[in-house]
Amino acid sequence: MSRYRYAINVTPKPGILDPQGRAVEGSLGHLGISGVSEVRVGRRVELTVDAADAVTALATADRLASELLSNPLIEAYAVEPLAGASSTSTTSGAD
Repeated sequence: MSRYRYAINVTPKPGILDPQGRAVEGSLGHLGISGVSEVRVGRRVELTVDAADAVTALATADRLASELLSNPLIEAYAVEPLAGASSTSTTSGAD
């Protein structure tokens, strides 16, 4: 068994309302920040998967992302390998 580290980034799909992103974007002027737009707020989950190989580990991370950590109707996710993990990554749910 080897250990593989992944980050799963979940964001609202394009076209889905993002109240947090709009609030952040609306506050930028109060901070004197300009030139920033299209703010989207999501979440990031980091995890370690113990698996026989990188393909199995990535499949486990992808399954967690699609079935537990994201809502496929309104959210997209990306699985990102972290240091010491396989160099393979997947993106899904971005219809």
